[in-house]
Amino acid sequence: MKVLLVHQNFPGQFRHVAPGLVARGHEVAVITDASNTARFSYLAGRYGYEPLEKAKIVAAGAPLAAHHAQMVGRGEAAARVAAKLRDERGYRPDLIFAHPGWGETLFLPAVWPGVPILNYAEFYYAASGLDSDFDPEFQARTHRRALGSLAMRSHIAQAMVDSTAAIAPTRFQASTFPPGIRHLIEVIHDGIDTDRLRPEPSAAFSVPNGGPTFRRGDELLTFVNRGIEPYRGAHIFLRALPEVLRARPDAHAVIVGGDTVSYGAPPPGGGSWREVLLAEVGERLDLSRVHFVGKVPYADFCSLMQASRVHAYLTYPFVLSWSLLEAMSMGAAVIGSRTAPVEEVIEDGVNGRLVDFFDVPGWSAALIAALADPAALEPLRAAARRTVEDRYALKDCLPRILDLVERTARAG
Repeated sequence: MKVLLVHQNFPGQFRHVAPGLVARGHEVAVITDASNTARFSYLAGRYGYEPLEKAKIVAAGAPLAAHHAQMVGRGEAAARVAAKLRDERGYRPDLIFAHPGWGETLFLPAVWPGVPILNYAEFYYAASGLDSDFDPEFQARTHRRALGSLAMRSHIAQAMVDSTAAIAPTRFQASTFPPGIRHLIEVIHDGIDTDRLRPEPSAAFSVPNGGPTFRRGDELLTFVNRGIEPYRGAHIFLRALPEVLRARPDAHAVIVGGDTVSYGAPPPGGGSWREVLLAEVGERLDLSRVHFVGKVPYADFCSLMQASRVHAYLTYPFVLSWSLLEAMSMGAAVIGSRTAPVEEVIEDGVNGRLVDFFDVPGWSAALIAALADPAALEPLRAAARRTVEDRYALKDCLPRILDLVERTARAG
């Protein structure tokens, strides 16, 4: 079977699926952004498209059309590459498996009529009730913001309407889609490699550039995200941290994340969210015990999670981070935000702890209590590991995804 994967930043969510399909004997080709430098020897073909510059496709006086116009531009560019494959090489896939979030699939039904499409249903934006108006400090509820949230989903709706089937990694993420689409979606997580991501009592993490080394048993508090920003609760964590370090004089905090904005908006006054938040709380922090390490290699992230005594994870009602489940797989003791994506995974007092997202004193108290009593965390660590093994293990999820791919191809 010929499977065409479409993702502007391949492999993305297909990092396990692509080699898994090849291992089952299927031929896998990819359409991706031409700037994507990732190369994989198992691919039968890799075809890049050049997206149009946003500035060239946004009509003056219609700012709400900007996002959709950019996605349409990507879709048109991807369709040109697809048509060239069809016309010059006679290529016709048996299935298209795509992430619809960047518009790349919008016009593929016109290139290959009748080819079934399996879409990765990651998230469907809403004017209210999800991420866009969750945080009143940074997201004032305005008519303009509501319209902007709706404008961000138009290309996703079009892509999903053309789906033969869809897959979502969590029940919460599937629930963001409207009922008319939701029946297409099967919930299967991408999968966590529980054989690789295990507790390791001898793990150690060294802060780069000659910083201290932490080992399992040290009073180490961790916070990890792609970018340090409000969407993932950096403001709440950093506001809670001064009281934590005051109460726990031997504790250190290691904070992983870049200064780029992955979700949401940059600070209105410029700079990075890290700079803005440190300007707010820095005078109350013992910065000799707070280590901002930026983005780290994946092996270092794993060592950090294995060495961590307490791991804090916060998120708006948005996409659940892989890092949470990976941390749990490595036996991390997680204190998470009481928001829907996290509540699907963590049961308070069973496999972690939950704190209301905005409750800064509550976060301080919970982190202090957890750091002070590592023995009480051991049952939570073991239960966290079991949760991932039972519900999110790659060895169970990947065969289900591959079966869905093959079923969808046959249905077409």
